[in-house]
Amino acid sequence: MDQARIEIQVLESLSQIAAKDWDACACPEAAEGGRPLDPFTTHRFLLALEQSGSVGRGTGWQPQYLTAYQDGQLIACAPLYAKSHSQGEYIFDHNWAHAYEQAGGRYYPKLQIAVPFTPATGRRLLVRPGAEGIGHSALVQGAVQLAADNHVSSLHVTFCTEEEAQIGSEIGLMSRATQQYHWLNDDYADFDDFLAALSSRKRKTLRKERRQAQAFGGEITCYTGADLRPEHWDAFWEFYQDTGSRKWGSPYLSRAFFDIAHEVMADDMLLVLAERDGHPVAGALNFIGRETLYGRYWGCIEHHPFLHFELCYYQAIEQAIAMGLKRVEAGAQGEHKLARGYLPTQTHSLHWIGDPGFADAVQRYLEAERAAVEEEIEILTDYGPFRKAQVEEQE
Repeated sequence: MDQARIEIQVLESLSQIAAKDWDACACPEAAEGGRPLDPFTTHRFLLALEQSGSVGRGTGWQPQYLTAYQDGQLIACAPLYAKSHSQGEYIFDHNWAHAYEQAGGRYYPKLQIAVPFTPATGRRLLVRPGAEGIGHSALVQGAVQLAADNHVSSLHVTFCTEEEAQIGSEIGLMSRATQQYHWLNDDYADFDDFLAALSSRKRKTLRKERRQAQAFGGEITCYTGADLRPEHWDAFWEFYQDTGSRKWGSPYLSRAFFDIAHEVMADDMLLVLAERDGHPVAGALNFIGRETLYGRYWGCIEHHPFLHFELCYYQAIEQAIAMGLKRVEAGAQGEHKLARGYLPTQTHSLHWIGDPGFADAVQRYLEAERAAVEEEIEILTDYGPFRKAQVEEQE
């Protein structure tokens, strides 16, 4: 393809682009009606964030969707946002911001290629099949040029794939390694088959936790697709508000997001509710990808021993096995996940900083951090609940 004929545009609303055009780049694997690898960069998910007011004016996430056209056809796009803070990102740069501003610089605004409020690995440089080389290059160079032209401090691409991290590094971005805890499906027939892979002590602990959690006095039910009802979101909004106020000060998502998501992506969601006499007392929301179940939000109005672990981790494992999915990503942080079968896994991001001196300092930091993360993953894996032979097989 002729790179000289690529046109870069920045859109302030996803309503300016047809869903079929965006999704031809974001999830081409779903063109025949199957699931996307993940739903988070689909037109429907990102537009729901925008239409619900979860991103946009007053949120610190101002859409600047990056698009690349060749001969009038969209060949690549990226969910790009102008950020006035570092909230809702989960790959933390607060210390960078503090150091930059202590030195007299202005760190915000910055540019962020990301899915807001979503610490899930996936493609961020969305390219139509057949245009990979020119598309990736156009998006990276276009985003860097946009940052430079607007005199913003930096550009960040968070929770990208390992392949994208390599591509970005080759183009000249700095790569960063962090880690999360993911559960991997070793072709388990059911939850008991998974338990058999654990050490005897850990297996007994998990069974005990599940018994205690399920003794909360009600039933645990999973809802997806047509089984989801509006009243489920009324209950879950109450849970989500409680968690959001404790973790972030205020919820990231608006109430309207759940109503819109119910209309346009019910088949992409799995809601696990603990109910007593028909009234939900706790819940966990997951999103369903082609190979992965993504645990996203949890909340409750009653506290019961181990109910959090049951709804968020054990039910997710059971459902992933039943759906034939390869893994569960249970969100950011949380070493408590390790004992529940979720092993440390490296995650990736890319960064560009306009100030050469500060960029050099960050690069040195990233090199040291990468070595520390790799060592931590190795150590934590050894502390996992699996029998030693099982861990070696999964590695």
